[in-house]
Amino acid sequence: MDELFRENILEHYKHPRCHGTLEAADMSFEDANPLCGDRIKMDFRVQDGVLTQVRFSGVGCSISQASASMLCEHIEGRTLDEIKTIGRQDVLDMLGIDLGPVRLKCALLALKTIKAGIYGIHSDADDTEDM
Repeated sequence: MDELFRENILEHYKHPRCHGTLEAADMSFEDANPLCGDRIKMDFRVQDGVLTQVRFSGVGCSISQASASMLCEHIEGRTLDEIKTIGRQDVLDMLGIDLGPVRLKCALLALKTIKAGIYGIHSDADDTEDM
């Protein structure tokens, strides 16, 4: 089963979904993992409380890039309130493999960036402990 998940990670890494940038985005947010050099920038377009488009760009390992691809694909079309409920275990379930502490930071960088962007749009910064 691990092999299936590893293939999915490589597929998202080699052919990322939602990759690129959005002109005239409603919000952009960038974050990095200084330990390994991963960097992700996300652009968001929101209409009536729904994330209508999200794009990511940046550099990083296969785990960070695949996680960003999977998460962007997962959140596009969802309400901001739905996105706020996505947590660390959801990301780990999407990836489907066990990760050590260093790789865990790589996997969660996209979620951290999404949450910072969404809370910036939604202006509810007090709720960030849910991540």
